[in-house]
Amino acid sequence: MVRTSRQDVEARYRNPCIVLNRPSSNIFDSLGVCGPEGQISVPKCILIADDSATVRAIIREFLESQAGLKVCGEAIDGVDVIEKAKELKPDLIILDLAMPQINGAEAASILKSMMPDVPIILLTMYEDVMVKSRASAFGVNLVLSKTDGIRQIMAHVQHLLAVPSGKTA
Repeated sequence: MVRTSRQDVEARYRNPCIVLNRPSSNIFDSLGVCGPEGQISVPKCILIADDSATVRAIIREFLESQAGLKVCGEAIDGVDVIEKAKELKPDLIILDLAMPQINGAEAASILKSMMPDVPIILLTMYEDVMVKSRASAFGVNLVLSKTDGIRQIMAHVQHLLAVPSGKTA
């Protein structure tokens, strides 16, 4: 049996995939993060911001049905998403455009300055060419209409996070 120090595990945990030099039947199995041959997959953390609890719940349900994805937090407005992003350090952020206090575009701009490598998806109810054309200036990676449907949103999330599609939890 190969012993692994806490520092080794913590250092490896930062990587999206960790390989331990021991069988998969270890302490990590009880956490539900161990794959075959001792490989540990760290779920990608997604932060959802929308002022509608129903929309957040629908997006959460679909995201968490995919292996390798975890909703680590939800925010109800632009101020809330900025605070939660600081705390949670998500791998991807999904923002509603029309939110109270700070709208999604303004929040995206602030978030991108704080976390330049974190992809941001901006959701809107409207097919707005102007929003899409100005989105990159706000730091948004992708603008999607909520009318595109959850499967379309899922495909883009998986692409931005490089999570293999079609794998469900």
